[in-house]
Amino acid sequence: MKFVCKKSDLLKGVNIVLKAVPSKTTMSILECILIDASAGSIKLTANDMELGIETVIEGDILEKGIVAIDAKIFSEIVRKLPDNDVTVETASDFKTKITCEKAKFDISGKSGEDFSYLPYIEKSDFISVSQFSLKEVIKQTIFSISDNENNKMMTGELFEIEGSILKVVSLDGHRVSIRNLELKESYDKKKVIVPGKTLMEISKILSGEMDAFVNIFFTKNHIVFEFDQTVVVSRLIEGEYFRIEQMLSSDYETKVQVNKKEFLNCIDRATLLIKEGDKKPIIIHITDGDMSLKITSGIGSMNEEILIEKEGKDIMIGFNPKFLIDALRVIDDETVTLYLVNPKAPCFIRDDAKSYIYLILPVNFNSAAN
Repeated sequence: MKFVCKKSDLLKGVNIVLKAVPSKTTMSILECILIDASAGSIKLTANDMELGIETVIEGDILEKGIVAIDAKIFSEIVRKLPDNDVTVETASDFKTKITCEKAKFDISGKSGEDFSYLPYIEKSDFISVSQFSLKEVIKQTIFSISDNENNKMMTGELFEIEGSILKVVSLDGHRVSIRNLELKESYDKKKVIVPGKTLMEISKILSGEMDAFVNIFFTKNHIVFEFDQTVVVSRLIEGEYFRIEQMLSSDYETKVQVNKKEFLNCIDRATLLIKEGDKKPIIIHITDGDMSLKITSGIGSMNEEILIEKEGKDIMIGFNPKFLIDALRVIDDETVTLYLVNPKAPCFIRDDAKSYIYLILPVNFNSAAN
């Protein structure tokens, strides 16, 4: 095998597939990137058996062939090469020569025969979403998945399609994030649970352009994201997702409208007094036209007031400040609306169109504040 390509194209391709190389594995072949120049294009592939990524890069193939190269060493070499054309050449024993200007590397490769190719997916059932929208929706929900592997369901996000709406849901036991995305077409009803790791890696690869699209294909066990010159295949999480409809009450006793930036900045300032690992709540006291936010820790205390518009009863309620910050940071609206029932019931942050809904459970500040 022998091909020539730009260093920037090779590096971009390597960085894309690197996201599917496992950090720990007993199968050494999975620590490799497969370079396949046997069929008229230069295709790079990595696969950790849960997530697989392949991408095609531009270049001139001088001799067809295929080789598997250790991903870590190959990516480091490519990254540190001069910014010029790179020649990659493989001998019959899979020894691979990488040349760029006066830099020459010889490294051992492996036969591509043993490599685990991406599973074949029948690409019939799919939806199309703009890269910008998908990247945004992931950013706006991914923070509230759980990293606790004991409850696999919470480590993924629900993708539910009904008509022309894609609903994306994540939860971790303390909060729920929901985004509803309007699609350009209407589709058959679907419901799958996508691993959070897959979505995090995809959001890093997506260009985020409004005019560029992602085709998302569904099968019983897999989801496929196809965009630009890249294909990402991921296993789905099996099982029935939580019935979130039961949590989404529209009842409220208190409705508050507040300037988002002011509210966010105030909570952010309050967290200066919290050491990492401390579970100090922010206590919010809502009265007519006024919201006071207070935090007390071993370092000190802070009290600040914000002007609001309020309907309904006065209320005093405590929250983990991080949960409020996470939700507020990904809302683009200038003003946010909070719906509250009592100090022990969830708070909802949602817009009138319900394009986003954030549910946050309060904390018992009486015991926590002492």
